[in-house]
Order: sequence, then C-alpha cells, then structure tokens
Amino acid sequence: MESNVIDFYRGKSIFITGGTGFLGSCLIEKLLRCCTDVKRIFILIRPKKGKNINERLEELIKNSVFDRIREEENTKLFNKLVAVAGSIDEDNLGLSVEDRFTLIEDVEIIFHSAATLDFDGSLKTAVDVNLLGTRRVVQLGQEIRNLKVLVHVSSAYVNSFLLEAKEQIYPSPTDVNELVKVVNDLSEDVIDEMAPKLLKDHPNSYTFTKHLAEHEVINGSLPSAIVRASMITAAWKEPVPGWTTSKNGPQGFLMGASKGVVRRLPIVKHYIYDYIPVDIVVNSLIVAGYAIGSNAVKTMKVFHCTSSTCNPFKWEAVEKNINKYLHQFPLKSAVWYPHLKFLSSLWLYRISALFIHMIPAYILDTVTRVSGGRPILVRLHTNVNNSLSRLERFIFTEWKFHNPRLLELHESLSPNDKELFNLDIKSLVWEDYFVDLTKGVRVYLSKESLKNLSKARSKDNVLLILHLGLQAMLMGLMWWIVKIILGSTWTKTGMVVPFFYFLYSQL
Repeated sequence: MESNVIDFYRGKSIFITGGTGFLGSCLIEKLLRCCTDVKRIFILIRPKKGKNINERLEELIKNSVFDRIREEENTKLFNKLVAVAGSIDEDNLGLSVEDRFTLIEDVEIIFHSAATLDFDGSLKTAVDVNLLGTRRVVQLGQEIRNLKVLVHVSSAYVNSFLLEAKEQIYPSPTDVNELVKVVNDLSEDVIDEMAPKLLKDHPNSYTFTKHLAEHEVINGSLPSAIVRASMITAAWKEPVPGWTTSKNGPQGFLMGASKGVVRRLPIVKHYIYDYIPVDIVVNSLIVAGYAIGSNAVKTMKVFHCTSSTCNPFKWEAVEKNINKYLHQFPLKSAVWYPHLKFLSSLWLYRISALFIHMIPAYILDTVTRVSGGRPILVRLHTNVNNSLSRLERFIFTEWKFHNPRLLELHESLSPNDKELFNLDIKSLVWEDYFVDLTKGVRVYLSKESLKNLSKARSKDNVLLILHLGLQAMLMGLMWWIVKIILGSTWTKTGMVVPFFYFLYSQL
C-alpha cells in the first residue's frame, strides 16, 4: 500500500521521551505496526525500583498495547526498540557519553512526550521536568547531525487563561531565565508560597511550565511541530477500540463507577468537554512529524489535536445510557450496584458525597478491616474530594480549541494515508465510543476478562436486589423516625417520608 507517511519514516531512527507512558507506549506501537521499516526506536528510560533499563523495556513490551502485534505474530519488530538510560530532569538528559554520541550520529526524528502531569505538583519539579526537560531535549536536537524534525507534545490547556485558543504561539507568561533563577536559588517551600503570584493567570504549575516549554522549542530554531492535545482518552479504533492504561478523565470516572463506589460526578452536562482519543493523538504526532520533516525549509507549526470545535462532546449525550453501559459490562469485583448520577455544582456534590460516598465508605472499610482486608474506600474518596479544588476550573469551564490546521493537514494526505493515519474525528459517534470506553475500562484498567462477563452479570443482578433492599430499609427507617418526631399517624407520615426520600435521591 502506497504511503507518503510510511515512506518518510522508512530507514530512520527515532528518539522518544516518555515512551513508557500512556501516550508514548501507544505511539511506539503504531510506529512499529505501521512504519515497519523504521531503523531503530531509541527510548529514554529511567532505571528505578531495582530494575535496569532493559528490564523496564521488557516490562514495556508486555504492555497490553502491543497485544495486536503479538496476535499478528510480528514480535520481531520489538528488536527495533533500544533502551537508553537517562531522564529529562537530569543534566544532559542523564545520558552517558557513548549513548549521547549514538543519538547524535543516528537519530533523525525526536518525539518529546515526557512530562509531569501532576496538577498539584510543586512548581520546582514542574520547572525542572516540563520546562528545563524540554530545553535539554532541544539542546540534544541541536547537536544531532541530521535532525529532520522535533515533535513536541504539548497541551491545549497551556492557553487555559483563554476561553478560545488558536493554533498559534501566545506570549510567554514570564521571563524564563528569571524564573529558573528563582527556582534554583530558593527552597521548595518558599517557591510554593510564591507560586500563585508566579503562575499569574495559569491554574497550576503544569499548564504554566508547558506553556513556557513551547517557547523553548521556538527558541531552539529547529524544524519542529508542537502538537497540543486536550484530555487524552481511550482508543477510538487502534490498537483496539477502548484500549487504555490511563485513569485520567472519563476512564477514571467509569472505573470507580463500575466498582459501585463512585456514584456522583460533578459535571455541567450541557458544557463541551474536549476529549480526544489516544489513537488520534498518536496519528497527529506521526503525521505532524512527516509534514514538517519532509519540508526542505526549516519551519515550526502548532497543531491542535482537539474535538471541541469539530465534534464536541457533552455529557448530556450519554447521560441516559451511561448506567446501561455499566450494566452491559459489569465487574465481578464490584462492591455495590453501579449507578452514576451527574451533579451540576461542587457544593451539591460535596453534600451528596457525604451521604453517598463517605458514610458507606466508612462502613465498608470497617467491615473490610474486621475481615482482615485492606480498607481503601475512605482514602479514595478523601483523595477525590481533595483534588476537586484544583480541578474545579477544568470541570466548570468550557473551552474551545480551534484546529483548522490539523484538519487541513488531514485533507492534504493521500487516500491511503487518511485511512492509515486518520486525524479527523468528525465521524466519531460519542455514544458508541462510550460503549467501547466502558468495555475498555473493564478489560484494561479493572483487569477483568470478557470471559467472566456472565458471572459478573449474575453478581450484578444480586447487587441490584441488595440495592433495592437497602433503599426499602432506608425508606422504612425514615418513616419510623419521622413518625416518632411528628407523633403523627402512619397516613400523615406517609406524606412526609416520600418528600425527604425525594430530597435524598437528588443528592
């Protein structure tokens, strides 16, 4: 099959940072499976937990993202993967002299996706990883003898101080050298105290440092593409529908909901939430690399890999069916009957969470502790509640990220490349996508095979009976309490209890 994109990558060596992460592993899989004639793929890997880089590479190869390659019996492609010891938060990327020389001589394409995604992380760490890490990658790119392109993975939310953003570079929020000096000279505690002033209009250290990192790419004067992805979600089509290893965004919501422990979600259901499947992001990175790298003139372009302006998602589109999906693919390990309800404000969520999440969590954790198990629910819900303050802006703000340049790039591709490296999600049906997403969460995050689906559905039916029984007990308890307080007849009490139960059900 003729492909200009595949032809561009043929015989070239690639260097990838962040290759062990959700996006990076999916990028490696697509390159191996579709661009089979790449020469080598060097992956920057930090040795940790008593494991050397080759052991970590073996772990990466066992990732479920590569199941399709194994099923197609193309495992010899894994021989193209080369682990390189280092880390983006170390000087010179922590590379040995020998490894750096190899990269300089052999590599022609860089994909830089490594970053710290912690919204609540320290500014010092974010500067060292996201900002200075990018500077170190750019410096390596400047030394590489035959660099065709640097593809930098950014975020659409680097411009979250704007409600609408275009595919352009916006002015730097601060002087980078002054910021680096502050971070180097002061303690982490002092920096954290100064953070609100330093961040200015940015909601957290992540968006702030990723914004600055884009300017490091520009200042490097390399042929480069900056791909800004929004919230990256499970695969739409590749390597298989619903594949994911990430618990961020809707995957995490559905994982908790399928267990029966997350029952309320703070969401403005008529707002646009910019979700983008991981395979579309991977295709965008590969095609952006081809577009810039095959150009004889050095250039830099920004591409928005987003959905808000071309196929916007709103939770109201799946609200009526979300619980049906949960019971279509229930978990054998569910602790209670799943039922997810959306709440439109944070204060209403917090009130509801007290009754629906925290009180049951304390009860179930006590039972678990008595039976010799490890209680986790109270800690889980406490962490969720603590995270809401830093996520509030992202939950209750509607952004629009315009992406005409990415769509134009898609239209410029040959028919074969449009099929192999699709960038356009206009044909994605969100309702169908969420069916695959729910299934993927079950298989890849909760680690439950579809082979036990019939047993899981049987348990789901039992949990439904228990759930209805508990509701009947609560109704009776409220009836009894109101009767004692009001001293009224059962008939009059019967008028009051449904009212209180209605209020309870709305939480």
